[in-house]
Amino acid sequence: MECIMQGIIETQHVEGLAVLLQGLCGSQRQAVKIHDLCLKSGPNLGQVPSEMHLMCDLSHQEPRWIVRHVGGAMRGAGAEQMPALVRSVLNCRISNNALRFFHSLGYKLDHELLQTGFKFQFHKVVPITVSVTSVCKIPKLHMIEEAVPITPGLQLVEVSASTSGDNYTEVAAAVSGLAEQLAP
Repeated sequence: MECIMQGIIETQHVEGLAVLLQGLCGSQRQAVKIHDLCLKSGPNLGQVPSEMHLMCDLSHQEPRWIVRHVGGAMRGAGAEQMPALVRSVLNCRISNNALRFFHSLGYKLDHELLQTGFKFQFHKVVPITVSVTSVCKIPKLHMIEEAVPITPGLQLVEVSASTSGDNYTEVAAAVSGLAEQLAP
């Protein structure tokens, strides 16, 4: 599970936010460069459509691949009172031939995105990640060099932390508290 809050910032204010984050965090920013391949299930995989993300972290010397499944948000009376979105998420490291594997299972490539920017790791009640990224569409298959920003002039800000069924209330409060410090 994860707790997450998302927002946007104008590109002209990103460096100011980075200075604030560095002051709050006390450590240097880390580069983010993620190639995200969104796969959707085909008709032979059951009645309920599913979506998987194959994500390649290109910010390291050796690219790292994970498969990510994002489930639905928590529902019910308790969910409405949460200060942050709580949802199920499953991440698993995979090899670089996973695209071929998922194609053989019946998944089809729906779209590709490239996220570039930076992140900071906080260690509050729980480890919290704040990422600031430009989300770009990739017009030609696997040609990340030709990526074009989806929202020029705006960047995505995400404050997120892993959680479990036992402590999601405290984690949501910690995520919300940090997000409030970043609000203008």
